[in-house]
Amino acid sequence: MPMVPLARSSRRAALALLSAGLLAGCASRPAPRATAGGGAVARRAPADPVPATQTPLALDPAEREGAVAQALLLINTPYTYGGNTPQGGFDCSGLIHYVFRQVGGAVPRLPRSTAQWAAATVPVDDALMQRGDLVFFNTTGAPFSHMGLYVGGEQFVHAPSSGGTVRKDSLSSRYFATRYLGARRVFAA
Repeated sequence: MPMVPLARSSRRAALALLSAGLLAGCASRPAPRATAGGGAVARRAPADPVPATQTPLALDPAEREGAVAQALLLINTPYTYGGNTPQGGFDCSGLIHYVFRQVGGAVPRLPRSTAQWAAATVPVDDALMQRGDLVFFNTTGAPFSHMGLYVGGEQFVHAPSSGGTVRKDSLSSRYFATRYLGARRVFAA
């Protein structure tokens, strides 16, 4: 059977769909990998931390608890791909952007995508992680494809996927422990 070339508009549409899927980042969560045993597993040790690739953000450390409180207040807000308001819903990086816009006040420009947040933050050793630090995951086969805000006690708040809502999850859950990339700091030391 001969192959019929795609019309130019069909190729553009296909390319747009492919691009959207690659850029989705935290748009959907792949099915969890099966693991033996119960729910909690040891977190994967992060590989060599990736240094900030641009001038790191250095927000006021006094805003840590405000960021945690703001994130907790947004639990149960619907997930919306590209969303960045409580009224319109959130994706993972939109949630973080909104939280820090609320508490950061006069910060001129905050990152929007997970990769931009990773580039503008510095790695933190897990033993030194504090409430308000960011946690990053590889959920799509690409580094920094999902993120959340650490709220303490091995818990983080994030906007997980289509059809879901902002929620609190454990870094030690079967799903997230195996995809964990590490924590990064947005606050000045």
